[in-house]
Amino acid sequence: MPGSSAERPIGVGALARAIKGALEGAFPGSVWVEGEITGLREAPSGHLYFGLKDEGEDAAVDVVVYRSNVTPRMRAMCADGARIRLRGKPTFWAPRGRLQLVGDRLQAAGRGALLEALERLKAKLAAEGLFAADRKRPLPAEPRIIGVVTSRTGAVIHDICRVAFRRGGARILLAPALVQGSGAPDSICRAIAELSRVSGVDVIIVGRGGGSSDDLGAFNDEKVVRAVAGCPVPVVSAVGHDVDITLVDFVSDARAATPSQAAELLVPDCHARRDILGRTALHLVRAMRARLDEDRLAAGRIVHQLGDPRLALASHQQLLDDRLARLSARMRVLVARRRDVLSRAQTSLATSHPRAVLARHRAECARMCERLTTQWGLGFERRTAGLARSVARLDAMSPLKVLARGYAIATRGDGCAVRDEADARPGDRLTLRLHRATIEAEVLEVAALGEKR
Repeated sequence: MPGSSAERPIGVGALARAIKGALEGAFPGSVWVEGEITGLREAPSGHLYFGLKDEGEDAAVDVVVYRSNVTPRMRAMCADGARIRLRGKPTFWAPRGRLQLVGDRLQAAGRGALLEALERLKAKLAAEGLFAADRKRPLPAEPRIIGVVTSRTGAVIHDICRVAFRRGGARILLAPALVQGSGAPDSICRAIAELSRVSGVDVIIVGRGGGSSDDLGAFNDEKVVRAVAGCPVPVVSAVGHDVDITLVDFVSDARAATPSQAAELLVPDCHARRDILGRTALHLVRAMRARLDEDRLAAGRIVHQLGDPRLALASHQQLLDDRLARLSARMRVLVARRRDVLSRAQTSLATSHPRAVLARHRAECARMCERLTTQWGLGFERRTAGLARSVARLDAMSPLKVLARGYAIATRGDGCAVRDEADARPGDRLTLRLHRATIEAEVLEVAALGEKR
């Protein structure tokens, strides 16, 4: 029974002291432990708190390094995902009832598996251009509907709604999703896809509260990063606190340090805008009044310079009458000149009429024909008389007249005439041309006149 001495319960403090004594008895000195840092947190007191995780097994242990043992080099080595060797003393912390290592020395043991995988994924996505600045889309100035991907029960959605309603009352559409655990990546991707299919959603906030690197692991998942990159509307990352960096921060169109800041970034402050609008309206009224005063003064100066418009109109009408009279006189002179030119042209045209021109040419042709006939007759008579005289002279000088008087012309075989004794030799055959006949002869002897034969 509970009241018996054998089953008498012990206090929690006594149990904690017993566990602590047994643990410290099992490990009388410090031990070296190797593992990967997770959930690193530095307290305001200067103490370092983190978990040391075994990548090969599902095991982890809490670690605390007191400020007195923290060195700058130790603080630089501590980072989520870093693999370290830690010297510490196992102890049981009674206020929270948990096992922890009180570390006093650290050594680097290489990069942790999770950190290396994260760096490889980051390099791969950067090489594909998913983090490029030119892919960043501008955020809408006045979004009508803001989609939010976060936990249904967390403080994130409440902070966003509170800030949004305080600043301007924008409509918030929640797509609930798991933000931690093995099913979180698929849940976040489904929520982003659901909001993308809703018409009217202008921008999406993907967020959650702070946590360790394991808690934020879903926002380093490749599927989530690609879902954010492929979202058709701009995405604002609001994951963790200002010091928490995930791959979603790099691929999103904008990053907010907290979910509340994301709401402030997207929702315009209606009160501030109302104040600005009021000041702008006041400046506009003052400017318009000043402009009206200036225009009144300018109008007064113009009226003074113009004087009575009726006098100005009368002066212009008088000028118009004067120019009209001058124009009429000028037109009359021009018309008279044109009539004179036209009359002369008509007279010239009458004399140049084809019938008159043809008559003149016919008369000229008749005179030319008569003169040509006369000249032709006179020329023919002169040519006939000249021809007769030439025929008479030619006949008088004709060799045939000489031949008729009994002379003959002797020619050699080559047709050349024999003129002296040198042109013929004994034995040559000559042709003698008489008045009415020719004689073939042979030279027997050639003797000059005066020689004896």
